[in-house]
Amino acid sequence: MTQTPSKYDSSEILISPSILAADFANLTSELRSIESADLIHVDVMDGHFVPNLTIGPPVIKAIKKIATRPLDVHLMIESPETYLEHYIDAGADILGVHVEACPHLHGTLGEIRKIGTEKNRVVRSCAVLNPATPAESLEYALDEADQILVMTVNPGFGGQSFIEAMLPKIEKIRGWIESRGLDIDLEVDGGVTQDNIALAASAGANLFVAGTAIFAKDDRKLAIEDLRAAARKADR
Repeated sequence: MTQTPSKYDSSEILISPSILAADFANLTSELRSIESADLIHVDVMDGHFVPNLTIGPPVIKAIKKIATRPLDVHLMIESPETYLEHYIDAGADILGVHVEACPHLHGTLGEIRKIGTEKNRVVRSCAVLNPATPAESLEYALDEADQILVMTVNPGFGGQSFIEAMLPKIEKIRGWIESRGLDIDLEVDGGVTQDNIALAASAGANLFVAGTAIFAKDDRKLAIEDLRAAARKADR
């Protein structure tokens, strides 16, 4: 049975494998291999907002039928507010939209929650920041966010290296979350490995997207456990 997300404890370490790195020809077995994870990260790219082109609602709907973890859907698309309901209907449990693509970020995040409520579901809203986008661009929309995703690579393709210059941005956002007493998961995506995950955790992240660091390993359960253990060793 597919899980419906509850309000997570933002102090908990959560691992979200990115299926962008999975073998789509064997997607059922790939999803079965990551059942020890907390979420499943699904990247949606339109070939315009980012250069790559990936999947849309029909594939997400198919994934939802197989997945045993909530779907963390990351929209790297232009005009995401036009398509929110399509992706929620397809099965998104968390829906991420880019600050750079949303002229009315506060309203778009609120609309994600509203659509979920209208459909008798809990759908969590997520605001996403590209590396060059300052944290201040989302400061006044924090109350409408259940999750913040800081990109630690430039979005579009997998296999890139983690940008350590994003650590101060993570620290700043975690500071806002703590000072306001908000329950927001702070997520990082891009180049996350066992060697650098503790850096992001020490900066304040608690939710980690990893693609090749998991799917390039034969034992995915062990890869997930190793990432979680490395994050827990961080000075938090």
